[in-house]
Amino acid sequence: MSVIRGSVLTGYREQVAELGADPDVLLRAAGLRPEDAGNHDVFIPYLSHIKAVESAAEATGAIDFGRQLAARRQGVEILGPLGVALRTAPKVSDAFDIAVKYVSAYGPALAISLQPTGSGERVFYEIRPLLDRLPPHAQTQELALGMSLKVFRFLLGPEYSPLQVHHTHRALAPRKDYLAYYGGGPRFEQPRAGFTLRARDLERPLSRDRAANEVIRRYLDTVLPPSETGLTFRATELVSRLLPTGATLDMVAKQFAMHPRTFQRRLEAHGTTFADLVDDVRRDVAERYLRDTDLSFTYIARELGYSEQSTLTRACQRWFGTSPRNYRKRVTTETPSRVTSDVKNQSSRVKF
Repeated sequence: MSVIRGSVLTGYREQVAELGADPDVLLRAAGLRPEDAGNHDVFIPYLSHIKAVESAAEATGAIDFGRQLAARRQGVEILGPLGVALRTAPKVSDAFDIAVKYVSAYGPALAISLQPTGSGERVFYEIRPLLDRLPPHAQTQELALGMSLKVFRFLLGPEYSPLQVHHTHRALAPRKDYLAYYGGGPRFEQPRAGFTLRARDLERPLSRDRAANEVIRRYLDTVLPPSETGLTFRATELVSRLLPTGATLDMVAKQFAMHPRTFQRRLEAHGTTFADLVDDVRRDVAERYLRDTDLSFTYIARELGYSEQSTLTRACQRWFGTSPRNYRKRVTTETPSRVTSDVKNQSSRVKF
C-alpha cells in the first residue's frame, strides 16, 4: 500500500503561498485534491506526496523546503493515534518500539527501524519508503527526517540533538544550515537515511500512562493495513543490507531457516528468482547512487557487491542502455537544483 496520510502535508499550502507560489496548482498537478493536504483522515499516494513536495521546492526556489515544512509542524499531533501511543509509553525505547510496529497505521508506504551499531553505545534510526524506482526525492527525505526530529525532541526535550544525521542525497545547502537545524553532524551520500543516536538516551523515562497506552495500541492493531512483509519483501530488505558484503543464496536462505533449494522454490512461487531479486536491488541502488550522489564508480561498484568497476559498467549497459558516466550525466541534467560547487566543498560527505 504505497500511501501515506494527508497530514504529512500539514502546513504545505500555507508555506507554499508564503513563498510566492500557488499551492493548489501544485497539488492538483501532483494528482492531489487541495483539501486533502493536512487531512489526517485521508490517505494520499506516496508518489503524489513526493511530487507535491519536490515541485514546491522547485517552484519557490526554497532549497530547504522540506526542512522548513517539517519545522512549522506542531509536533506529534500530526501522527494522530500513533502520537498518543508515543506520548503514553513508559520510556523512550518503548516509544520507539511502538513507532516501529505501528508506523504503517500512519503511512503504509514507510518503514522505520532501530538497530545497535558498533559497541552498542549507539543506535541507528532508519526511515525509508517501501517503494521501488522512486523519483528524486531529496526534499521529501529531509521532510521525513525533520518530522522524526520533531518526535525525538518531543520525547527527549526541545534541545535534543542526534549525534549524526544521514542523507542519501547530496547536500542541498551549506553545512552550517544543517548543523543549525539538526544540531548533529550532517552526512551525505550515505547508504541509508536516518540518525545516529546515543543508546543511553533511549532509557529515559516518559510520563507513563499504561491504561491509555494499552487502549490506543489495541485501537492501532485494528487499523494496521494488511502486512507487506511477505517472503519477497523481506528477502529484498535483507539483500539490500547484505549487498556490500555479498548477498549469496546460501546466506539469505539461512536467515530464513530454509535450505537454499527450498528458499529458491518459495521465491519462484512468488514469481521471481533469487538472481532476479538481487539484480533488481542492485539496479535500484545503482540508480539512486548515480542520480543522487557524486560517489565514485569504484565505490558504487563495491556497494553493489561487485569486485570490479567493469562489472558495474556491464550491468549499467544492460539496465540503462549506457555507461554509468553517461547515465549520471543524463539523470543529473534532468534533475533540477543540483548542489553548487561551493556547497559541495563545504558539506558533501562530511565525516565525524
